[in-house]
Amino acid sequence: MARKPNAAFMKKMKPDDVLSKVVGTNAMPRTEVVKKLWAYIKKNHLQDKVNRRNINADDNLKAVFGGKKTVNMFEMTKLVNKHLHDT
Repeated sequence: MARKPNAAFMKKMKPDDVLSKVVGTNAMPRTEVVKKLWAYIKKNHLQDKVNRRNINADDNLKAVFGGKKTVNMFEMTKLVNKHLHDT
């Protein structure tokens, strides 16, 4: 039997002004936000070269991360959720 996707992850959320500088302004599911965030991190070479679990923030991400210069990928998800709102 196929697993049904979790509705909470598929619900479209609207990024606030801070997050939309990184992922765009369109409403999208959390999974899509995370994909776009990782595309941005890879494109701008922000993943720490030594500890690959850490993200070194540029100015746009620092605003998303509440002013933190470095966060780990688990903490990142929690911080990004603060910038997502119901459509």
